Amino acid sequence: MLLKCNIVALFYLGATAVSANTAAVLGTVPPSSTVCPGYHVGYIQNTTDGFTASLKLAGTPCNLYGVDIADLTLSVSFDTNDRLHVHVQDTAGKQYQIPSSVLPLDPSHGAGKARSSLQFDYSQDKTSGFGFRVRRGSEVIFDTTGHPLIFEDQYIEVTSKLPADANIYGIGEAPDFFRRDTANTIKTLWNREAAGEFGKNSYGSHTVYLELRGNSFHGAYLHNSHGMDIVLANNTIQYRILGGTADFYFFNGPSALDVISQYTELVGRPYRVPYWALGLHNCRYGYSSVYEVNDVIANYSKASIPLEAVWSDVDYMDTGRGFTFDPVNYPLSEMQKQLEALHASNQRRVLIVHPAIQHNVSYDPYARGAANDVFVKNPDGSEYITQVWPGYSVLPDWFGANTDSWWGGELTRFLDKLSVDGLWIDMNEPSTFCVGSCGSGRPADEVPPYPWTVDPQPHRPVNFSNHLLAPPYSIHQALVELSDSTIETTAVNAQGIAEFYTHNLYGYMHSKSTYNSLAKYRPNTRPFLLSPTTFAGSGKYVSHWVGDNHSNFFDLRVSISSMLDFGIFGIPMMGADICGFEDDTTEELCARWVEVGAFYPFARDHNMYGAIPQELYRWPTVAEASRRALGIRYSLLPYIYTHLQNSVEKGWPLARALVFEFPQVAATAGIDTQFLVGDALLISPVLTEGETSVDAFFPSGIWYDWYDYSAIKGANANVTLDAPLEHVNVHIRSGRILPGQNPALTTAESRKGEFFLIVAADGNNHASGSLYYDDGETFDTPHRWINLDYNDNVLTIKQVNGNYTIAPCLSKISLLGVRDVKTVMVNDVHVAVTIAHTNGASIVEGLCVDLNADAVISFDF
Repeated sequence: MLLKCNIVALFYLGATAVSANTAAVLGTVPPSSTVCPGYHVGYIQNTTDGFTASLKLAGTPCNLYGVDIADLTLSVSFDTNDRLHVHVQDTAGKQYQIPSSVLPLDPSHGAGKARSSLQFDYSQDKTSGFGFRVRRGSEVIFDTTGHPLIFEDQYIEVTSKLPADANIYGIGEAPDFFRRDTANTIKTLWNREAAGEFGKNSYGSHTVYLELRGNSFHGAYLHNSHGMDIVLANNTIQYRILGGTADFYFFNGPSALDVISQYTELVGRPYRVPYWALGLHNCRYGYSSVYEVNDVIANYSKASIPLEAVWSDVDYMDTGRGFTFDPVNYPLSEMQKQLEALHASNQRRVLIVHPAIQHNVSYDPYARGAANDVFVKNPDGSEYITQVWPGYSVLPDWFGANTDSWWGGELTRFLDKLSVDGLWIDMNEPSTFCVGSCGSGRPADEVPPYPWTVDPQPHRPVNFSNHLLAPPYSIHQALVELSDSTIETTAVNAQGIAEFYTHNLYGYMHSKSTYNSLAKYRPNTRPFLLSPTTFAGSGKYVSHWVGDNHSNFFDLRVSISSMLDFGIFGIPMMGADICGFEDDTTEELCARWVEVGAFYPFARDHNMYGAIPQELYRWPTVAEASRRALGIRYSLLPYIYTHLQNSVEKGWPLARALVFEFPQVAATAGIDTQFLVGDALLISPVLTEGETSVDAFFPSGIWYDWYDYSAIKGANANVTLDAPLEHVNVHIRSGRILPGQNPALTTAESRKGEFFLIVAADGNNHASGSLYYDDGETFDTPHRWINLDYNDNVLTIKQVNGNYTIAPCLSKISLLGVRDVKTVMVNDVHVAVTIAHTNGASIVEGLCVDLNADAVISFDF
């Protein structure tokens, strides 16, 4: 959400801090006159799954950005066959670590060294002290030797060598190109509300990365909630952390999907989204009334553009207060009528909810929260009061013993009034409009006039003497200080822990609490939640979007990289505001954007207050581009849903980079202007203004055009494709089978359509695929997994498991690359069908094959 105040993005510089203008080519933090001694290894003790060792400071403390901790403990655990845990912590246990009650991790399975595909060794250097290596066979994938470990109370530095021109993916969140620039990149992890500033820290914090070497991937994850810089430069990856411990996990891979699966096994698999979440969503910050929203709903229908879910931003609230309705423009009675009408049309409703609660004794959510002691405190024990949409506001403390039950109670009261289908939990970085507890000392019944506005004020002097406000090492946070536009780092939670240590967990804990509350409120209905702020493990609870992007072609392009990033982060249900959020879009941009956005896992059109309207029916060309692209999406909902079930079971992303599927093709390593949906559907959009063609890369193999089934023989090279304004190029990978259904304007109606299969034969006349299906709504639904295999003109449908009854039958099979089919047999019985032939494909219609039973379909010539 766009803030009312505009704080200039500056950096502050302490006496020993690294300047924001210092290039990332600094290989080490210390000035040349400072040499940190590192550590030497003491006792070693074997454990059931690895060993522990003591680490002692090897010389005079350098106290570079804090106080050197003299006694450390190294723990090495061979957790699984493909996961290695290396943890360096202070022996006294005083450094803050993420509690397992907050973010539980998959425990060690006790694989042991003998069964592990990853091996660990260490060395002792006279100059740099202790260093370690993680090996995969003879290949070293992480190597700290030659770089001293620095472990202080407010600064930890770990440096590992990288090959020249390494292929690194992940680490964020920040708008960036997908393959990271390993010569000059600083990834700062400090959650903040950000309007699409390229390369700058934004809403979430994710330390996991993948590296491609040769044809194989491996990965690493640092489990730490503190602010940090992760620097790629000088053939190294260097972690500069503001405290905590060096808690690393390494993943063997060897494929990209393997690494992501191993990572999400550790932090948690993605949640099961309801089927309806796969439809098109529409929102705007600035709809004047419920009646204007009704007009928008009607206009989508008139334009025959699918519309699944209608969203409202803060406009619906009474003076910006959560859990309320504007009595004039969004009266509850009219909202209830609207919701009833939407449900009658198989459509859905989503509303925004913020964590900020108005500091007002007559406001019931505050009164109940204060009575239960659920709000964040100042160090002196008073309530921390800031400024957000309702004016002076308090923030829930998710560490509080009563906070989850209080929050769940407020959601229950709200949903009892209006039982919306999903929630958008926004501004949970948490985002604020001022620096510090700017409402402290004010009466609890002081309510400012609405709308609340904040005039930019001169920034307060930075308090360098307070190392929670201004730590000695200054991470490359994109604002003046860590507390800007968010809760102050000196604020404390119920356990007395300062926000400095837990800031990056706030949105994750908000998401977890909200998800669990909804699951309790509707015990057998899958919640749908959207959150801007994420952390490791957030995929268990929420979907995500890139936040306040801009309406320009560059942000359109970068949205693809962000989508691919979040596939790595274990949050596959990801998208960007179609046509852009900030600024005015254009007809051309909006058409091109929907041609990409139709294939985001999460597809929503949304824009800001004051910008021109950009609903997809506003321009004829955009409406036509929407009907075409969304028509493909809705046709392939079963294919998309099947791949999302793979996300639930294996952690695999839905949207995939070409390099994930073709790592052996060197040219794919940097491609982020095309992407795959699942493993079979290649999207090659226009991302440049004024272009009516696109140079698309095609890996070797046969690729079939979605529209006319014509074939391109990929040769690991670019092919120039025509791309008029209303057209997006979509190709089907040979060797794959895609299940679909005849589409409608909602997912519920689409689920009633007859099934079809697209069988894209490869050069060996073979293809395979699968279909997963359930009711798309409940947790305990029966399901059905089906394997699909085509080989030498015979299609086999094989039931794998489950007993969900699929009502529509299979009526159509398109055999791409299979010419001149004349007759068809189903289970050895000839059936009457209609067969058409085009561009070397045979399209069989008129079938009615039961998908609840095994079947063998043969094609004769």
